[in-house]
Amino acid sequence: MNFIEQLKYRNELLFYFGLANLIAGIVFFVLAYTTVNMLNGVNAWFKPFKFALSTTLYCWAMLWYCHYLQNFNASLFNWTIIITLGFEVAYIAFRASRADLSHFNLSTPLASTLFSIMGLAATVATLYTAYISILFFVNSFPELPTYYVWSIRFGLVLFVIFAFEGAAMGARLSHSVGGSDDSFGIPILNWSRKFGDLRIAHFIGMHALQVLPILSYYVFKDTKVVFLITALYFVLAVFTLVRALQGTPFFQYQITNTRRSE
Repeated sequence: MNFIEQLKYRNELLFYFGLANLIAGIVFFVLAYTTVNMLNGVNAWFKPFKFALSTTLYCWAMLWYCHYLQNFNASLFNWTIIITLGFEVAYIAFRASRADLSHFNLSTPLASTLFSIMGLAATVATLYTAYISILFFVNSFPELPTYYVWSIRFGLVLFVIFAFEGAAMGARLSHSVGGSDDSFGIPILNWSRKFGDLRIAHFIGMHALQVLPILSYYVFKDTKVVFLITALYFVLAVFTLVRALQGTPFFQYQITNTRRSE
């Protein structure tokens, strides 16, 4: 079977939820370039686009890995993820349609409550992922290459660590360090080029879930190399986190002043 058929075969419900997020992400991306819903100088639709696409990648990676677990309750996991991450993407999209903040929005009691619920939803999904990572450590998988199993284990652990790093942004009510959450960032991702940005480490660490197993299975095919690549990947994520906490932008910028002759 090709890749899409294999995804559907392994977990049909989570496959379609991921597909729905992919389609929604494409719609959000189109809206980002065809509407004027601006928020902090950036089109508000970019945010739900990023979250929807990230949800697709998470769902498809997890359904692929969980297929290897014996006696795993896929139904409970499916509905936990659909409810928690589905609420998160839907709420962010709703706020984007109003050109309003979804994260760090304490402007009204309702907005504050919904922001807290969104944080709780993300926490539940992350804790479930942490539980699955434990299952991968306590079980053996003799039918799989050892290097591949370790890459899945490491990918899950790094995902959990840097997913919880989001709590640092929630506590600060900001993802920027040293300045405000403004629009002077790189295209689409909008990571700041003026201040420290906690989202970079969050992004890098969480996507170890996809990067490490892919590199292990298709490129390195060696357990020792997987350990080394994981260590380097972890150092990169920590480096971006420390740099952000220092208020230093990961992507430097220069402003040149020119004088116009009269």
